[in-house]
Amino acid sequence: EVQLVESGGGLVQAGGSLRLSCAASGLSFDDYSIAWFRQAPGKEREGVSCIRKSVSGTYYADSVKGRFTISSDNAKNTVYLEMNSLKPEDTAVYYCAARWGIASLVPYTMEHWGKGTLVTVSS
Repeated sequence: EVQLVESGGGLVQAGGSLRLSCAASGLSFDDYSIAWFRQAPGKEREGVSCIRKSVSGTYYADSVKGRFTISSDNAKNTVYLEMNSLKPEDTAVYYCAARWGIASLVPYTMEHWGKGTLVTVSS
């Protein structure tokens, strides 16, 4: 059974940083791609960043390019999202998701989801 558990969310001031973690079990990073999504109140879920370690591929939404960095630690089966220069508009619940094969930032293509972690950026 695939399980994804997010952690690291919290309250931070604008301009600050947070690092989110997604601990994965029941899957191999050799076969699966992992993505971060976020959903703000009243808005649709949007893709933030994704990674497929086996092909050294990382992708970012335009809104976070240059501020967020995705990485993975195969030994810990964990994917991280380093978020810098945070803005109030980054406030959302952040979800980790996985799919077999090609990396994607499209929510309906993901096969497994975590329960999310809340990030709040104050102005």
